[in-house]
Amino acid sequence: MYPRSVNGVELFLLGRTLMKIGEDAMPEPPGGSERHAGSTRLVLIAASDIAAHPGTTVGDIAARTGLPQSQISTAVARLKEAGSITTTPDPADRRRALISPAAEPSARVAQVRATTVDAALATALGTDDPQLLREVADALAVLARHFTP
Repeated sequence: MYPRSVNGVELFLLGRTLMKIGEDAMPEPPGGSERHAGSTRLVLIAASDIAAHPGTTVGDIAARTGLPQSQISTAVARLKEAGSITTTPDPADRRRALISPAAEPSARVAQVRATTVDAALATALGTDDPQLLREVADALAVLARHFTP
């Protein structure tokens, strides 16, 4: 028999909690993030959209994500500075840039990918019990395997 299933509200709230844990697990960029205001969440949303739609524009990303163009512009600036994306002039409108993922992962991307969620997970759970942390980490790995594009 399956355990009790979660309802839509519980799933939504869990998703928000998991996003917060993920944000807390992100290493700070070199020099901090004060140069470009904007949350890690916005940068990740923009990066995900760019990966799914190479050759896109800031306006297109804003339209797809529902985020304000100014926030997408800031996120794109942070991604460009980190070497995570490339931009080229749009041949149809030289005032716009076409944005694509960088051909090779930048040092920042490698740093983010190499950072574990262990400390953020322990903080969120309020424990350093290795058995509980392993159980939750294993459950998250299963979810990530099935739901990450």
